Amino acid sequence: MCGIVGLFLKDKALEPQLGSLLTKMLITMTDRGPDSAGIAIYSDNSIGNAKLVVQSDTPELDFAGLTDALIEAIGAPVTMKIASTHAVLNVPQSALETARAALKTINPALRIMSRGGSLEIYKEVGLPKDVAARFEIGQMSGSHGIGHTRMATESAVTTMGAHPFNTGDDQCLVHNGSLSNHASLRRKLRREGIHIETENDTEVGAAYLTWQMQNGATLGEALESSLDDLDGFFTFVVGTKDGFGVVRDPIACKPAVMAETDQYVAFGSEYRALVDLPGIEDARVWEPEPATVYFWSHADQPTQEKAA
Repeated sequence: MCGIVGLFLKDKALEPQLGSLLTKMLITMTDRGPDSAGIAIYSDNSIGNAKLVVQSDTPELDFAGLTDALIEAIGAPVTMKIASTHAVLNVPQSALETARAALKTINPALRIMSRGGSLEIYKEVGLPKDVAARFEIGQMSGSHGIGHTRMATESAVTTMGAHPFNTGDDQCLVHNGSLSNHASLRRKLRREGIHIETENDTEVGAAYLTWQMQNGATLGEALESSLDDLDGFFTFVVGTKDGFGVVRDPIACKPAVMAETDQYVAFGSEYRALVDLPGIEDARVWEPEPATVYFWSHADQPTQEKAA
């Protein structure tokens, strides 16, 4: 049992409230998973720049001198913003993969939480209210985001075991459920060159989508394929640079509810996660159908895709 929330803003006037709204939604889901929590925020970034969010258990030690070391390693400008145990490193988009590889050499103890042009992931062990306060999530603005509070079943309670999981540029996933074929699929994906850090089944789900899209699938197509290739029970909420998608397995035993207005699309594991959203009393509210892919994008008109 875990708690998932997601909020996709259509109305740019709400963007300064994204962090605050998501935080309230996730705190409401605390009793669905008190082990660890995380939030992914998508916000604008300067054209040509990218972000690497890294985590350290000893930030005072590990973040000291990190900017200079990374500048020397990649031969490009780097800036850093520290937020508790996390640091957001801004690098040129063209140097993103070089910087990611360099960090492993500079300090193998650093853990990469996310990478991309607009994505920032903050996650730690602890209750949602404490994790959100630590990183001041409530003060963040953005166009959309997803969050998760975890009750561990498939792996240890650690920072790296917390959701969301990022396995591709500006792509992340949160999950409620359990994948029964994650071990064999992890081996297959690693043979295909997909980097997987943990033994968590959810990271395998995220990596599977990354692999599908690297082979030419759209997110909608990748989510449809997951219905055939992933065994177990799951509700996925996926974030991309332009939007977010939702899919439930064919049995759909994990709870889920969605709401849509002219201002936003929202997802919650339970309706109570949505009750404080503006205009919720006038929203179209529904339970997402089993084996159905839903996806909203800022790049296109909102769409809903049915799985075969």
